[in-house]
Amino acid sequence: MPAVPRPARPSRAFEAQEGVKDLIVRRGLVAGDPLPTESELMEELQVSRNSIREALKALQAVGIVDIRHGFGMFVGRMSLAGLVDELAFHSRITMQNGKNHLAHLVEIREILERGLVQRLIDLGSETDLAPVADVMARMDAEAETGLVSPETDRLFHDLLYRPLGNPLVSQLLGAFWDVYYQLRDHLGTPDEPPGDVAKRHRDIYTAVLAGDGPAAAAAVTAHFDGVRNRLARLGDRTY
Repeated sequence: MPAVPRPARPSRAFEAQEGVKDLIVRRGLVAGDPLPTESELMEELQVSRNSIREALKALQAVGIVDIRHGFGMFVGRMSLAGLVDELAFHSRITMQNGKNHLAHLVEIREILERGLVQRLIDLGSETDLAPVADVMARMDAEAETGLVSPETDRLFHDLLYRPLGNPLVSQLLGAFWDVYYQLRDHLGTPDEPPGDVAKRHRDIYTAVLAGDGPAAAAAVTAHFDGVRNRLARLGDRTY
């Protein structure tokens, strides 16, 4: 019977990465808190300077460590920037067919938002939608001039779900939005009239305000129809 190969021993740099993460947890550090210096980490973790630097570089790449040259090292703030870049790149290289990664992301976001509007309705009187009303007025004014800006569109969704008190919602929706925005030049010109864009957002807002779950879910689906129509045209394009 052949011998079972032994698992490879983790590199010193990987051990240093785990050591830094464990140190952050053990000391109860949070985003923005200062970290020990390189020399202090070397002494505490008993690893070389090269291993520490390699570890810190890897942790910086995933947002766990924030290195500010001239100021020091800090616990990083959660960011989905790396995920956004990866999703945007792979969505771009799969645009040759009608079922690309971006279409899948749109489907996931739609499912997420259908659930989120129901959560808002469940909150009932606790939901303050006054800021959303202000954004709707701004969106209507922009539609009259011929273009609803991406910033206003994004702000609508951000403020709509803010009463849920879940910061990850804003980050996830923002990541989906950033992927879509990075690919805007590859998607062609929107074919939805600005007035229709404003109306679809208003339908979501009024349904949530009325506490009508089925109408809110239907309005979310209708909102994403315009995106799906743009993606459906990609199959006819040559790259």
